[in-house]
Amino acid sequence: MKTRRRRPRREIPYWLLAIILLGVLFAWLITADGNYAIIFRALRQGVIVTLWVSFVAFVLATALGLVVALGRLSKRRWLREVATFYIEIVRGIPVLVLLFYIAFVGAPQIVALWNAVFSGLIESGWFPAMSVRDFDMTWRAIAALMISYSAFIAEIFRAGIESVPRGQIEAAESLGLKRRHVMRLVVLPQAVRTVLPPLGNDFVAMIKDSALVSALGVQDITQLGKVYSASTFRFFETYNVVAYLYLVMTISLSLLVRGLEMRLNRSQARK
Repeated sequence: MKTRRRRPRREIPYWLLAIILLGVLFAWLITADGNYAIIFRALRQGVIVTLWVSFVAFVLATALGLVVALGRLSKRRWLREVATFYIEIVRGIPVLVLLFYIAFVGAPQIVALWNAVFSGLIESGWFPAMSVRDFDMTWRAIAALMISYSAFIAEIFRAGIESVPRGQIEAAESLGLKRRHVMRLVVLPQAVRTVLPPLGNDFVAMIKDSALVSALGVQDITQLGKVYSASTFRFFETYNVVAYLYLVMTISLSLLVRGLEMRLNRSQARK
């Protein structure tokens, strides 16, 4: 007589229930307390800026990270050396330091290089002369976050690509497919399923690190909170709202990433 295997009993996530309860209570406090309601209205525009900076920087970092990962796995040694050099250097620099470097060193150097290379065309009126003010601080912050996270994302892509069985690559090559076709049609579709959960975690981390762009005066949640609390001296209430807004974004995204990971695991188990 066969015995049925019992399914593992799902435990109630009390930590999630506690977080939801605190979120609902704080949302009620924002609507009921006039001070919290005013602070929330003052900071809600910063949510859009935070999400915009994080999303654009993450998309660009993902594209750059994929290119660097492919360079790291290239058969050409000089490409591997350049990609490895880039990854090791960028990962060793704190995000805030890189943010200041791109904003106050990189941007002026790019302007100086542009004006020097195209000086003749600028004098003849074909090209406009550039100034440092032409580089918006928001885009400097996006560039810094892109460069910083691209090194970590490159390692995620490298691990995902290397997780594809070598036999599948050899089988595709034996059918006459070129290396770029093997990468596009065989390797990357499988690697993407592997790297999606860690990429989601990196996006959550980028939302938190986007608070550093307030050091450049970008009008994100942290910067607006800093300005409002300094003018009203309501530091306790203001930073409660700031923390609440970040928690709503990061916990919601973390739950989405966790659900995606569970779904991918179930689909792989069925196979």
